[in-house]
Amino acid sequence: MSKSGKIVAAVDVGTTKVVVVAGRKNEAGKIEILGYGKARSMGVKRGVVLNIDEAFSAIHEAIRQAEDAFQGDIEEVYVNIVGQQLKTLTNKGERYIGERRIVSEEDVDALFQQVKKVDLPAGYKIYHTSPQLFTIDHEAGIPNPVGMAGEKMQADFKLLVAPEVYEENLKLCFERAGITIRKTMIDPLASSEMLLSEDEKEAGVVLLDIGGGTTKMAVYRDGVLCYSALIPFGGNVITHDIKEGCTILARQAESLKVQFGQAMGDFAPEDKVVTIPGISGWEPKEISFKSLAFIIQARMEEIIEAFFFQLEKSGYMDQVGAGIVLTGGSALMPNLGQLIKFQTGLDVRKGIPRLKLGDQYKELEDPRNATVLGLLQMALNETEQEPTKEFFFKAKKKKVRSTQPGFFSQMKKEVTRQVTLFFDDEQDTEMF
Repeated sequence: MSKSGKIVAAVDVGTTKVVVVAGRKNEAGKIEILGYGKARSMGVKRGVVLNIDEAFSAIHEAIRQAEDAFQGDIEEVYVNIVGQQLKTLTNKGERYIGERRIVSEEDVDALFQQVKKVDLPAGYKIYHTSPQLFTIDHEAGIPNPVGMAGEKMQADFKLLVAPEVYEENLKLCFERAGITIRKTMIDPLASSEMLLSEDEKEAGVVLLDIGGGTTKMAVYRDGVLCYSALIPFGGNVITHDIKEGCTILARQAESLKVQFGQAMGDFAPEDKVVTIPGISGWEPKEISFKSLAFIIQARMEEIIEAFFFQLEKSGYMDQVGAGIVLTGGSALMPNLGQLIKFQTGLDVRKGIPRLKLGDQYKELEDPRNATVLGLLQMALNETEQEPTKEFFFKAKKKKVRSTQPGFFSQMKKEVTRQVTLFFDDEQDTEMF
């Protein structure tokens, strides 16, 4: 493919952040990042857009940054869908091919359409349809039936369904920015595209994404998605527990978690403490590394227990031969892999995007960006099959923008102010 290949934009609207990535495939078929934007998420709770105005502000700012990077206007995007009400349904479909007819693509497409005609809970829609192995007459375990001869084709399908309002609220946010959602994709599917190998999907693997507001999981077996679920809490509850347990501010608790936290109290040093500045003249607080680690471990064990319950509920507990691939912001926490392995008995590896993006976008090679990069990769693969035209972007033109300072600029100033307060020269945070 020439370097002038299609440019695609992907947006990850999460509980804690909104990330936008624009890119294309270069001549070698590798992903080339052209634009990147990030803003602190607002109006989103547990992955679901609740406040349109607030969510629009964050989305608009992240998109503006990405547009400025490559001097173009984003017109269409691929966006992730996530929420607590995501459900996995099973539906069986069968189609009579006729006397010794050859199975065609049209037969498979017709079977897909048939299984989608299922009674759904009120207000729900199907976001993804995944066939399990096919059966032709009495021959089972067929991954691709096209070209086979037989009279009857059958398959079990996994349907990922969620409330239609998830997508509708996202559309309202993007429409305000003059942008069309080209396609929505279930969040775990996008991360899986970036982090899981085909061998892992074949052997059986669980993708466990512990984000800020939610914990998502996807189970693959025999190369296909078998189960997906969302646990309605993530890293934010750990921050809250540190805040309450140590009686400190939320921003201080988050800094403690990120800088000094680890997932297993027994591995934390006995003799190290961190000093937190006092508030409004109060005495500073000293918190030991070990106490901090035990607070984190207690909440992590609850998250792992909720995940393990979902894994047992899926029916694939004994079929994940490859183990667990851990991603999300919490994947960076020391000793978390060991804790999960101890609690579940399954092997664990850390899932980090490996794209070799160069120094400019090196920060994207992080578990926290697996979803948006997976969205981008899926979008590029999909658009490769379409006629060549630049429908995602147009040349940069002057836009009428608010005269108010950008949200991201304000956020950066606020973070700088908070960090300055936290690490003020006269009341340092000290590590012993």
